[in-house]
Amino acid sequence: MRILDAIDDALIAQLRQSHEFFWLDATGSTPEQIRHLGTVLDLHPLAVEDSIRFGQRPKLDTYGETALLVLKGGVASKPEDVNPHPLEEIHCHLSGDFIVTLHRGPFPELHTVRTQFAQRASARSEQYHVYKIVDVIVDSFFPILSDLDEEISDLEDAIVAGAGRKQLTEAFRLKRLLLVLRKAVVPMRDVFAREIEVIADLAGLESDSHDYFRDVYDHLIRITDELDSYHEMVSGCTDLYLSAVANRQGETSKQLAIIASIFLPLSFLTGFFGMNFSWEVGHVLVGQWAFLVLGLGTMVASAAFMWWWFHHKGWTGSDG
Repeated sequence: MRILDAIDDALIAQLRQSHEFFWLDATGSTPEQIRHLGTVLDLHPLAVEDSIRFGQRPKLDTYGETALLVLKGGVASKPEDVNPHPLEEIHCHLSGDFIVTLHRGPFPELHTVRTQFAQRASARSEQYHVYKIVDVIVDSFFPILSDLDEEISDLEDAIVAGAGRKQLTEAFRLKRLLLVLRKAVVPMRDVFAREIEVIADLAGLESDSHDYFRDVYDHLIRITDELDSYHEMVSGCTDLYLSAVANRQGETSKQLAIIASIFLPLSFLTGFFGMNFSWEVGHVLVGQWAFLVLGLGTMVASAAFMWWWFHHKGWTGSDG
C-alpha cells in the first residue's frame, strides 16, 4: 500500500491505473482542494459536499462503488488541563482502490499508523489497512478515558477533603465533556452495529476477515460502557458535594444552637438579678458574697452545667 500526504494528480492517476491500493491523509484541505480531489477520484458530489462543510454526525453513506465514513476521534490532553476541542472529525472516503482521510486539525494517531505502515511492509489485505486506520481513530478515546478516571478520583478526594464551589464547577465540566464524548461514540457504535458490512463488501476492496470490524465494534461498546459509568460517578460526585455542604451547614447550626443554649440561662440570671426590686436589693443582694456567689457564681455554674450536659449527650464533638 502506498501512502500519500498531498494531492498528486499524476501519481494518483498512475496508482489507479495500476490498481495499486493507496492511502491519502490530508490535513486542513481547502474547499477548492477537496473539490479537486473529488474530481480526481470520481467521488460523489454529496460526499464531497459533506467533506467541505464538516460538522457531520458519524455516519456511513454509500455511493455506488465508494463510501463515506464519518468518524470522530478523541484529542487527548493532560488531566489538569481544560480541553476546549476534545474531538476531531475525520472523513474517510473508501473504495476498492483507495482510502482518503480528511481532517481539519492534526491527528497524531493517524501519523503514528502511517509511520507503522511505512516502516513495516505488510502483505496484509486492503481491508486490514482500512481496519487499522479506523481502529486507531476509535482507540484514540482510550487515553481520554484514562485521564477522566484520574480526574474523577481526584475530584472525589477533593470533595471529601473540603467541598467548595471549585469542585462543583469541575463536576459540571466533566459532565458536559462526558455528554460530548457520548454523542460522538454512540452514533459510531450504531454504524458499526448495523452497516459496517457495507465496507467489507465494497467492490474491488480485497477482503480478509469481517472479524476486524467486529473488533472495532467491541471497542466502541467498551468505550460507551465506560462513558456511562463515568457519568454515574460524576453524578455521584455532585451528590457527595451536596451532602458535604449539608453536613457542614448542619455542623454550623449545631454549634450556633449550643452557644445560644449556653447563653439562655445567663440571660435569665442577669435579667432576674437586674430587676432591682427594693426587697431583693435590701435583703438578698447585700455584701460581696452576693456578687460573687449569686452573680458570677450562678452564671459560671449554669454555663458549666450546660456544657457538661451537651458533652454527655455527645453534641459537642464533630460527626466524624
